[in-house]
Amino acid sequence: MAHAKNKVLDEQPMTAQNASSGSPFLAAAVQMRKSANVARDWATAERLVADAAEQGAKLVVLPELFFAWGPIQSVAALAEAIPGLASQGLSELAKRYSVTLVAGSLPERQLGTSKAWNTCLVFGPDGELLGRYRKQHLFDIDLPGKISGRESDWIAAGEESVVVETPVGRIGLAICFDLRFPELFSALVNQGCQVIVVPSAFSHETGRDHWDVLLRARAIETQSYVIAANQWGTSEGAFKTYGHSQIIDPWGIQLASAGEAESVVLAKIDLNRVTEVRRSLPLRHRN
Repeated sequence: MAHAKNKVLDEQPMTAQNASSGSPFLAAAVQMRKSANVARDWATAERLVADAAEQGAKLVVLPELFFAWGPIQSVAALAEAIPGLASQGLSELAKRYSVTLVAGSLPERQLGTSKAWNTCLVFGPDGELLGRYRKQHLFDIDLPGKISGRESDWIAAGEESVVVETPVGRIGLAICFDLRFPELFSALVNQGCQVIVVPSAFSHETGRDHWDVLLRARAIETQSYVIAANQWGTSEGAFKTYGHSQIIDPWGIQLASAGEAESVVLAKIDLNRVTEVRRSLPLRHRN
């Protein structure tokens, strides 16, 4: 498999005139529950990707750390270089089902340190690795009696925002806690995104009040589709995650949503809608 080709469109700010406008397509957000069994989680992910593809999805998004959820030190211990066995398996998955695959995230080895990056990979339907994004905003929290964890003890922060050119459009990448930082999303739209994906393991405690409103806000302010694939339930050694994966249009309208169960949610993506919304409500502060 070829090395990654990061295609960050820093010099191509999005306007109504340069947005690509291909045919509408189906996108899928995969919601799954992490277990203590890595092989089982890979099998679940493949089954749900196959399900999405059989229903006609051309873009499939997996959740954050879909095969490596648990105590963060255990996640870091699974880190591999890219390319490696995990990324090769994801490449083959995208090719097998002929989808553009946003492969949730996986722990990527950071050479020379004890830490890993939390990395999102994007593969084309031919299995080519089109780009990678390393999560920038790390989840450190301590709510006594509710939830406690320090992602930064084991995970290194990324430094770059990433938009990837894919067969289905320009995809901006974010991961879970990034959702709370609108400046990242402003950078993505200024770099040319049409769709933003948010693979997540968003906590149940905060998700009940914040998940829906933050996702809609990011769609509205960037005038982009937002596809959020979340973990759900409680896995061994981890806090409870919220589920409610969803797809939102550039006007902030929720097109599809899951509850708190294993599921695949699908919605039609029409990039002409991005153009339409950006023309109807121009946000002139963009560069």
